[in-house]
Amino acid sequence: MPPLLEMRGITKTFPGVTALAGVTIRIDPGEIHAVVGENGAGKSTLMKILSGVYPHGSYEGTIVFDGAERTIRSIRDSERLGIIIIHQELALIPLLSIAENIFLGNERATAGVIDWRETHARTRDLLARVGLAESPRTLCGRLGMGKQQLVEIAKALAKEVRLLILDEPTSSLNETDSEALLELLLQLKARGIASILISHKLNEVARVADRITVLRDGACVRTLDCRDRTIAEDEIVRDMVGRPLTDRFPPRSATVGEPVLEVRGWTVRHPTQPDRSVVDGVDLTVRRGEVVGIAGLMGAGRTELAMSLFGRSYGRWTAGTMRIGGRPVDAATPRAAIDAGLCYVTEDRKHCGLLPDESIRRNIPLSNLEGIARFLVVDDHRELAVADGFRRRMAIKSPSVEQKTGTLSGGNQQKVVLSRALFADPRVLVLDEPTRGIDVGAKYEIYRIINDLAAAGTGILMISSEMPELLGMCDRIYVMNEGRFVGALPAAEATQEKIMHMIIARNG
Repeated sequence: MPPLLEMRGITKTFPGVTALAGVTIRIDPGEIHAVVGENGAGKSTLMKILSGVYPHGSYEGTIVFDGAERTIRSIRDSERLGIIIIHQELALIPLLSIAENIFLGNERATAGVIDWRETHARTRDLLARVGLAESPRTLCGRLGMGKQQLVEIAKALAKEVRLLILDEPTSSLNETDSEALLELLLQLKARGIASILISHKLNEVARVADRITVLRDGACVRTLDCRDRTIAEDEIVRDMVGRPLTDRFPPRSATVGEPVLEVRGWTVRHPTQPDRSVVDGVDLTVRRGEVVGIAGLMGAGRTELAMSLFGRSYGRWTAGTMRIGGRPVDAATPRAAIDAGLCYVTEDRKHCGLLPDESIRRNIPLSNLEGIARFLVVDDHRELAVADGFRRRMAIKSPSVEQKTGTLSGGNQQKVVLSRALFADPRVLVLDEPTRGIDVGAKYEIYRIINDLAAAGTGILMISSEMPELLGMCDRIYVMNEGRFVGALPAAEATQEKIMHMIIARNG
């Protein structure tokens, strides 16, 4: 059977950087083909070339689709061929309905007038194909992330997709929604629709992919055929990073001291539904040098709790007390929380954690401008020294601190966000999904930083949707469900089964 797609000898350069160096890849009809690699390996660049974001003429090499060489100069050109990309940052408009989003730019119209009856009928058919029962009139902003991903796929189906590109489609999804999305990919495969899956979740990749192409430093290292044998995650990791990772989590011997964070009876109401508690009477303790995890399903209230502790950044605080270092704290604003010794690293670094159009130099000191100021004026030399010091200490891969943070890989962006928090010298550091959307090599580096902080006496409160991460990194784990803690386990006793049992028992 002839291939559906061949990209031959693709080379793409930016000033001073070779992003892709002669990459060749083949996609067969109805194949699920995974593309993996560390952040900065060239995965997204390759897909942007295929989808027309980087137009023909801006790179070297050829694209053959359906047996003919193609000149793709725009996203519109790629969509005409049936090549549709769904980015990690979804392109849905929250205040438009599902139907309006699906057919935006592809309207069902006669003589310039939209036929809403046909639009809604077609939308219902597309939603049924992706397993959604929502009304076509439902606003997309009212859907969870899992359902929004399915709407994006329905939108692709409306454009008669032949090759679907998904960039980190499960990075923001819980386990149930991730399973539903992967099952849909298998259904699309059965209908003859090919998919390119970019993901850092290697267990998901190994489960659904027919073949896996590994990129490293802009070059194609290897293509693994999963149809012939079971591919171990360690084999993929070795190809990605160029060395074996014998342990996913660095060793650490915890030296736990006195309580550094004590929260009692913490209660927070929903910001627009004051009769609904999103955090309900939570008690927690974090000790000096301890890494404490919070496990729970999406919607359990973990992020809401973290944000409310950090200067009541979420919802309406109604009750509860907080002590840091044994002293009562009234952290009513983020500034007050930082001054009291508590810093928060958001799960959404792109929108809430960084100024992407500003340099590393400008981003890192923002949590503690007093630390680089002289007579209330920023000292440029001090700012440069602080930023460059963190660049070296955190091993941020960048030629200089003048590089814009938006151009960094996900792992290096996360290191900038961590650097900003550390410059405030916190006694307690709250980490919300600290390794979301970054590769295994960068994850290991983040884990080492967390261990170093704990060894220096910082108390760490870590939220993660990846249970192995919590089990591998934490000394204790709280289990959260429906705004409450429903259990707590020391790391030595914790298992995925025990944690899920606590959640299910509570739901029951």
